[in-house]
Amino acid sequence: MKHITSLTIGILFGIALSKALATDYNTIIDMFLFRNFHLYGVIATAIVTVSIGVYIFKKILLKDVDGKLIEYPTKPAKKGLVIGSALFGIGWALTGTCPGTAFTQLGEGKLTALFTLIGILIGSVAHSYYATKANIPVDDTCG
Repeated sequence: MKHITSLTIGILFGIALSKALATDYNTIIDMFLFRNFHLYGVIATAIVTVSIGVYIFKKILLKDVDGKLIEYPTKPAKKGLVIGSALFGIGWALTGTCPGTAFTQLGEGKLTALFTLIGILIGSVAHSYYATKANIPVDDTCG
């Protein structure tokens, strides 16, 4: 049942991304060129919504499906995180997509999103390989 719920929420999220034009290449490029500020409003709305949600979850001591208290660890700015963030932004600007929109773009029939997904996969494997070689624990949490 939880998979059906997750799938339904994912589909609704994809529809919201599509309706907000967050999957439109020209809208994304115009955002990066400061010609269209629509997506900045979408992003700001998402940040405010998540911030309110996290605040509420912390107040009610929300637990995960296994009954464990959900934690919200902070990440210090490290060299690798800054470099990775810059690479993420460059990739987003070049491809007109990010991991959050790539699957929605595929659902819309935009096959160019496959290249983004391949890049995400290669980057993830490279990070895992580098972290293992450098004896750095691979962080499997989001954020």
